[in-house]
Amino acid sequence: MGIKLYKEPDLENPVLLACWPGIGNVGLVAVDTLRRMLEAEELGEIEPWDFFYPRKVLIRNGELKDLIFPENKFYFKRTEGKDLIFFIAEEQPALEGKAYAEGAKAYQMANLVLDVAVKFGCRRIFTSGAAIAATHHTMRPRVWAVPNASSLIPELRGYDNTILMSDIEGRGGEGNITGLNGLLLGVARTRGIEAICIMGEIPIYLQGFPMLYPKASKSVLEVLTQILGVSIDMSDITGFAERSEKEIDRLYGELPSEAKEQLDKLKDISQDKISEERIITEEDKKRILDDVDRFFRKDIKEDEN
Repeated sequence: MGIKLYKEPDLENPVLLACWPGIGNVGLVAVDTLRRMLEAEELGEIEPWDFFYPRKVLIRNGELKDLIFPENKFYFKRTEGKDLIFFIAEEQPALEGKAYAEGAKAYQMANLVLDVAVKFGCRRIFTSGAAIAATHHTMRPRVWAVPNASSLIPELRGYDNTILMSDIEGRGGEGNITGLNGLLLGVARTRGIEAICIMGEIPIYLQGFPMLYPKASKSVLEVLTQILGVSIDMSDITGFAERSEKEIDRLYGELPSEAKEQLDKLKDISQDKISEERIITEEDKKRILDDVDRFFRKDIKEDEN
């Protein structure tokens, strides 16, 4: 039980990129797109038995053949810039009734991921997810960054379209990262490994809906490729983001007029500052999100019918 490696390649100072499903699957889409575009090879996996229940069963010719568990796989790629290791997970080990990983199983998985990083000599780790922001879906999503060491701050401030979470107006220099994206940073710090979480902005009114948000994934991918010194064809994710935005525009146009009027104010927020309180009150936000929630539930029900 634990880690199962298929290969043991000789990698030079590799960087590890880890991601899990989350809001809008922002980080997952970004990191997995990079993996696919670079044609990374399978390296190994974390065996699922201690972490997950089966997702489904495999039946063939009327006979139950196997139990299908969430996959948690490692990949590797040698590049001219930096050698890379990817960890792509289909699920986070969460306690019953919880949406994100926490507790002993999450801590165990974080350490298993780091065991692989240490084995191959990784000196830096990236995780990626979504940042819920008072922004509008027509705006370019920014990338929020959180490092686990102060020495990384000057570097992160130098990247395009990137802001430290602690620098965002109204947060008082603080913030939190849910699930393994944050936990891995903390565990990496205790083991003396540099780690950074980069998160693409997703509008507050899209946070609760079962849809991907590739526009934020594209912003994350642009920053990742800049940091790693790799170049990929961005046309696929650009097209994905454009198609997604057209669908959001369609749904947005059918929102209650009062909700849309309030949300349109988010277009006026400066790209240098994010402060919900300057634009909408907590009461306004609750009413808006309730209106949006009712609308999307109605839309989903109609699609099912």
